[in-house]
Amino acid sequence: MNSTNKTTAAKSLRLFGNTRVLVISALFIAMSIVLGKVLAFNIGTSIRISFENLPLLMSGIFFGPFIGAAVGIGADIIGCLIVGYAINPVITLGAASIGFVSGLMPILLSKVPPLPKTALSVLSAHIAGSMIIKSIGMFIYFNTPIQVLLLRIPLYIGIGILEFYIIHLLLKNKAFSEQLERVKKK
Repeated sequence: MNSTNKTTAAKSLRLFGNTRVLVISALFIAMSIVLGKVLAFNIGTSIRISFENLPLLMSGIFFGPFIGAAVGIGADIIGCLIVGYAINPVITLGAASIGFVSGLMPILLSKVPPLPKTALSVLSAHIAGSMIIKSIGMFIYFNTPIQVLLLRIPLYIGIGILEFYIIHLLLKNKAFSEQLERVKKK
């Protein structure tokens, strides 16, 4: 990481002291729980179609890797406690990695135009968190068959495309982007 990237990462870490970011992060956690536990479509016991990762991606892309990871951890643990699921540390790590990777990629790709930067952020976060880490957690803890886990690849490609489009539209909106920058300032 070059010095500009380190400065950007340090700025994202400082957002932990920002009350506005804290409130929005809490809203992202609540949004993830509702999208993942209430408004999800379950197919059997192993496949769930939901947009629970959208707020994790948004928190990472908007506020950086550390806020993204914190939102991922909070959403997974609180969501499990509310619904009564056992907390699976590997799946919690997967949720954290979705937020972290989606926030890290814009820092690493600072010279890349916004559209591919957002697309690569969403894609890499889903590959790391949804397709690899969470699938490992499902395999280890729930003995989910590999054939079922492989279905997560096209599922998250489709969901990721929709999530990318939503985030891209938000970032493209000038009024939204101005408010986002205002929130990040103390």
